[in-house]
Amino acid sequence: MTTPGAGAPAVPAELPRPARPSGLVPPERLPAVRRRITAVLAVNQVIGGLGVATGIALSAVLAQEVSGTEALSGLAATAMVVGTALLSVPLAALMTARGRRPGLMLGYLLAAVGGGTVVLASAIGSFPLLLAGLALFGAASSANLQSRYAAADLAEPDRRARAISTVVWAATVGSVIGPNISAPAGRSVAGLGIPVSAGPFLWASVLFLVCAALLAVLLRPDPLLTARALASGSAPARAAEAEMVADAEVVKGGRRSPWAATGRSMRAGTKAIRVSPGARLALATIAVCHTAMVSIMSMTPVALSHHGAGIELIGLVISGHIAGMYALSPVMGWLADRFGRLTVIGLAVALLSLAALLAGTAGAGHGRTAAGLFLLGLGWSAGMVSGSALLTDSVPQEARAAAQGVSDLTMNTAAAIGSVVAGVVVAHAGYGWLNLVGAALVLPLGALAIRRRPTAADH
Repeated sequence: MTTPGAGAPAVPAELPRPARPSGLVPPERLPAVRRRITAVLAVNQVIGGLGVATGIALSAVLAQEVSGTEALSGLAATAMVVGTALLSVPLAALMTARGRRPGLMLGYLLAAVGGGTVVLASAIGSFPLLLAGLALFGAASSANLQSRYAAADLAEPDRRARAISTVVWAATVGSVIGPNISAPAGRSVAGLGIPVSAGPFLWASVLFLVCAALLAVLLRPDPLLTARALASGSAPARAAEAEMVADAEVVKGGRRSPWAATGRSMRAGTKAIRVSPGARLALATIAVCHTAMVSIMSMTPVALSHHGAGIELIGLVISGHIAGMYALSPVMGWLADRFGRLTVIGLAVALLSLAALLAGTAGAGHGRTAAGLFLLGLGWSAGMVSGSALLTDSVPQEARAAAQGVSDLTMNTAAAIGSVVAGVVVAHAGYGWLNLVGAALVLPLGALAIRRRPTAADH
């Protein structure tokens, strides 16, 4: 191991190798670079979100067709969520080692392979292969989630939440348009011998390849590597620190081990979160808000149908929910930057609790359910934006990508478990009780936010 310069701080050996800073962006160019990086990420989010939403819309239908039974159709969504969760950490490890661009590109390339695998599985009628393809398809969701952190890499601390919210907002376009073009996308490939339900996945794969190409060409300079260069440029000790981390990389058989790097990244990210009270609160906020939202949202169509709602009405309610999730995220970003992360976490708790109250007591009142679902989306947006900003604020620069990967792994795993539990709760106790459980899940966050003394990282 190379000996670091005198006075260099100790660095955990488990951190994967970061790319060496290649130079600083001149101060006069930094605002323009920030704007261009955010614009590229936003455009990419529109395309990537369109691909994800287009594929997801008919995934359950395709799973039913391939498996031959409705009982297994729910495994389609489960496979994608599990894939998103499991792939978030290795993608974060690659970003820690080489920057945002290669990590995001790999996510979209894996998703493109996953989409192709889904098409192949549907053509030959293999359900296990279909689930494997759907799991890889989940890499696109992981890349979309990581894009919000890429927007924060170069943002000024007092504008970090707004940078995150801009990229989150960009997902609105794809999330709303995607399900509406799934049917035409399926019919467009009917002449190729591809099942109609698999057609959207072929188009989604093309969109993911466009995302990867866009990032390869336009995401320059790499935001994470540039942020590191800016952090180390004024302190030689930090350059020595980066060199020390580089020399700590585990080598197996003369070659770098990506699995060792992934393990070290997860340990480093977990440690960075564990030692920071702000990061722990941020992780709890992201995981709890996402789990409550997914659990209630996933069972709302079932509850609506039990009270006589048709497919069109259910679609309108879910569209309103999605609008609540994304359309006002810039407002949440401004609030988090202006009034502090803790204030907006408190707002998220209030919105989610009110949403659970409205939806859980709506009964046959479809308008009340729709209002509850819209507020559920708003609460998710407030929690996601403020929690993501607080997490970025609360961990050191060299551990941010690793901690962000652990955060995405945690939130998606918790949501996958929550969606399963939600079905059990509704089946045995009812939709009202599910909303009560959701409110009980988020209310402790409010107490934690109130008890935590605000620091510079919270503003």
